[in-house]
Amino acid sequence: MTHDSSGRRGPERRRQDIADLVLTAGSVTAADLAERFGVSLMTIHRDLDELERQGIVRKHRGGVTAQPSGVFESNVAYRMKSMRAAKDAIAERAVELVEPGMAVMLDDSTTTLALARRLSGITPLTVITNFREAINLLASERDIRLMALGGDYDPLHDSFLGVACVDAITALHVDLCFVSTSAVSGGFAYHQEQHIVSVKRAMLGAAARNVLLIDHSKLNRVALHRVAPLSVFDRVIVDDGAGAEALRDLDEQKVTYEMATT
Repeated sequence: MTHDSSGRRGPERRRQDIADLVLTAGSVTAADLAERFGVSLMTIHRDLDELERQGIVRKHRGGVTAQPSGVFESNVAYRMKSMRAAKDAIAERAVELVEPGMAVMLDDSTTTLALARRLSGITPLTVITNFREAINLLASERDIRLMALGGDYDPLHDSFLGVACVDAITALHVDLCFVSTSAVSGGFAYHQEQHIVSVKRAMLGAAARNVLLIDHSKLNRVALHRVAPLSVFDRVIVDDGAGAEALRDLDEQKVTYEMATT
């Protein structure tokens, strides 16, 4: 048995170490965690209950996961680490659509965050977003006019949501809106959480043109809520990891899509 000294540093430090491990591995069993940290299964389950309450991980029979399901979205910390190469490739393609003088809206997805990292130098530019990470990133860009969408802060998504956010969006009109969703199938974009769906729908309604940024892991999947039909998007950008079956679904739905090279 290999004991990790963090098991003797108190529950808060141990839970942080457990969270880091799960976010890196994606999924792990409770038994493995008990062995690694040198504590009882009962203690591990108490730790996992607390981490699940915080929205960091999701328990399942015998273990815990940071990966999404059709009902639960992953914590933003996990999403920041996943599919990085694909998101970067998609963002490189998407940034070609942005021109000086535009007003651009970004949702709270980590894919649009990759796009936000590439906006420096395309000025003058107005960027509107509810994603705290993107707000912090763009706040230092002198030549970008940044508008932060307010609302209720949601730590699971690190973004501002709710009625106040939707109201702020509906008072605006932008040239381009970039969003990502958790799943795409059968001509629709899907997401697991209703309060996220309402914000994304408002964003799509506030733009002259909408662009969906979606990595291949989300194709041919569904989630609990329909966000919108793919017909509301002027363009869909996917990475070249998409398989033939997933692309066939887009072709059958007559979706205009572009492939980004990783």
